Amino acid sequence: MSAEANPIAAPLAEAVRRRIPSATGIAGLRRLSGGASQETWSFDATTEGAPIPLILRRAPGGGQTQGRSGTAAGLETEAELIRLAGEAGVAVPPVRLVLDDKDAMGHGFVMDRIEGETIARKILRDPEFAEARPKLARQCGEILARLHKVDKSKLPPLRVSPARAEVDQYFQTYKTHNHPHPVFELAFRWLKERVPPETTELTLVHGDFRHGNLMIGPDGVRAVLDWELAHIGDPMEDLGWICVNSWRFGNIDNPVGGFGRREDLYEGYEAAGGHKVDPERVKFWEVLGTLKWGVMCTTMVMAFKAGDRSVERATIGRRASETEVDLMRLLAPLGKE
Repeated sequence: MSAEANPIAAPLAEAVRRRIPSATGIAGLRRLSGGASQETWSFDATTEGAPIPLILRRAPGGGQTQGRSGTAAGLETEAELIRLAGEAGVAVPPVRLVLDDKDAMGHGFVMDRIEGETIARKILRDPEFAEARPKLARQCGEILARLHKVDKSKLPPLRVSPARAEVDQYFQTYKTHNHPHPVFELAFRWLKERVPPETTELTLVHGDFRHGNLMIGPDGVRAVLDWELAHIGDPMEDLGWICVNSWRFGNIDNPVGGFGRREDLYEGYEAAGGHKVDPERVKFWEVLGTLKWGVMCTTMVMAFKAGDRSVERATIGRRASETEVDLMRLLAPLGKE
């Protein structure tokens, strides 16, 4: 579809002209394939000088949807979180504008387009990223430390989800599938016996800090993307999630995203002013993260059985068995990682 035929082209161009100084219009509008729950559009704002590379993140069709069982933050909230994270020193794409009623495009926001790579296979294997890979675990720790220090009094309304609430939420989802997985049952019992105390200090948590949501260049992490699952929770949650084996993409001997060591992640986190790392609490969240992904995979199975016959649903659904192997490695380890 040409930009001229695209129904969002004209209102987007008007919004850009009205809200971004020096902008005269837009060019190169195209929808990107990434983004499972929101629309992502790439385009340039034209000016009398150099074009400004931008991204539009928009709710499907412009309508506001919660998605992911109501756990997702709204797009206006995402934009505010990106702004606050940027002020705290987190690498983020600056937000240029948040859509309003005058824009007639629904819910969304426009941010800078950051050059880099999000595809794990390329980041973990291509020579272009060889010098960056040894630095990434420590960089991730430093970024998470800054993120977790964002002043909670400045945050927009967010769901509060400490450890017990997260376990209960996914247990209820699992039970609705009415299909027993003994390894999942074992993991839920293990987690319920080890829930961190209610006195655990809660912070802003990204909620999905992993490959796909990190824009990486030859110099390292350039931006943290996709803030829709951000919430108030245990800061160790983010440290555990990036260590889930599913996000290592085959590099299982490098626990942090397939590119680094836990020690580097933790040292970077504490050196940048993060909380004292509790390795046992991080393991709790790694187990829960692995189990969460397993439940998400079985949710894909349920969607496939209900009539969504996409190859993606079937393929991801089959990965539930992988998470069972991962859980057994975590709960009954044969040796040190």
